[in-house]
Amino acid sequence: MNKEYLHNSIDLLRELISLKSFSGEEEKRSDFLCRYLSERGVETERTGNNIIARQPHHNNVRQTLMLNSHIDTVRPATTYTFDPFNPPLSDTHIFGLGSNDAGASVVCLLQTFLHFYKTELPFNLMLVLSCEEENSGPNGMIRLAKELPHVHFAIIGEPTGMHAAIAERGLLVIDGEAIGVSGHAARNEGVNALYIALEDILTMKSVKFDKISPAMGEVKLTVTQIHAGTQHNVVPDKCTFVVDIRPTDQYTNPEILQILQSKVKSKLTARNLTNRSSATPPDHPLMKTVEKLGIETYVSPTTSDWMRIPYPAIKMGPGESSRSHQADEFVRINELAEGITGYIRFIKELTTVNPLYRL
Repeated sequence: MNKEYLHNSIDLLRELISLKSFSGEEEKRSDFLCRYLSERGVETERTGNNIIARQPHHNNVRQTLMLNSHIDTVRPATTYTFDPFNPPLSDTHIFGLGSNDAGASVVCLLQTFLHFYKTELPFNLMLVLSCEEENSGPNGMIRLAKELPHVHFAIIGEPTGMHAAIAERGLLVIDGEAIGVSGHAARNEGVNALYIALEDILTMKSVKFDKISPAMGEVKLTVTQIHAGTQHNVVPDKCTFVVDIRPTDQYTNPEILQILQSKVKSKLTARNLTNRSSATPPDHPLMKTVEKLGIETYVSPTTSDWMRIPYPAIKMGPGESSRSHQADEFVRINELAEGITGYIRFIKELTTVNPLYRL
């Protein structure tokens, strides 16, 4: 690896950390990155605070590989021991809010894109730096997925230790509401909403989703909260409960909701139906490249912008997921080196696979 890429990524990440970029408030960071790319001869497109960069020889006859990570951050935890935007300097670590999630992926993918910028590959490279990932906002990848029709596969940059997440569980949270009739507990009056809810909960617990995902296994369903009643001698006329469901790629979230609703009396309402599961087909070029390089694979329990795109992807980037959203966030400098080297090596190997890159 050219050491200049590493030095540039270190300087760039430190600069990005100093620019506050909470979800929905990424304008300063987006402005800076557009200038950074422009100064290096790269033309960019701006969609809100999202940044899109294409190679100069981009050709829609070829398929397009999107290199994506997000430029927004969560707000800092109150237990930081230093200023999260002006952290202490270190020769071995880069500290600060968003350094690990996902600043490290942003700067490594950007340097990788610059490395291949003028290189003609069997496919196009497109760099997409998106906003509003952390809050699932409407102006990030949700918007971009509709505006970028000529993308065919993607690398999603998130802290994975440069292992490859080849599937990603979605998330479906359902609010259940059972309605009864209130009455005096001593006279056995009314219809107890709590009993209705308990019956429905037991029913849902026994539901078997027949289709098993090769990558993720079974759909997981857990009731995590329940609430009913106003006082000890009143039969509750309403009982609410919460169901946490971890779908697989074998069912859509609306399908799961419909299956459950057909079996219970309670009203079920999904908080969000868009947090879908993703899994890349085992015969896809991305998977073949992962296998050829001997990259460790896993199924990710956390969601990312992968769930908002309709094409195959892997999730891979420097840093560790366990550090995300924690106080005193950091990434190691040697992890940046591994990220740049790993991305460049992956794309080079991908060019040797024999898929039908041409449409």
